Amino acid sequence: MIDLNAATAEQLDAVPQLKGHGFEIVRYREERGRFDSLRQLDEVPRLTGKWDGAEAEVGVD
Repeated sequence: MIDLNAATAEQLDAVPQLKGHGFEIVRYREERGRFDSLRQLDEVPRLTGKWDGAEAEVGVD
């Protein structure tokens, strides 16, 4: 399981539903702080609704 709050952009890009969005996820995390839930991925630019199914590989610790 990949921790959304600790993963690198490369690790996040390895998840099929997040491929190509790792940089935006890390930038969002750096600017706004830790993720409290996976639903916050909808707030990441250009990722709204595209991350469905990532729950099997990504979590929030």
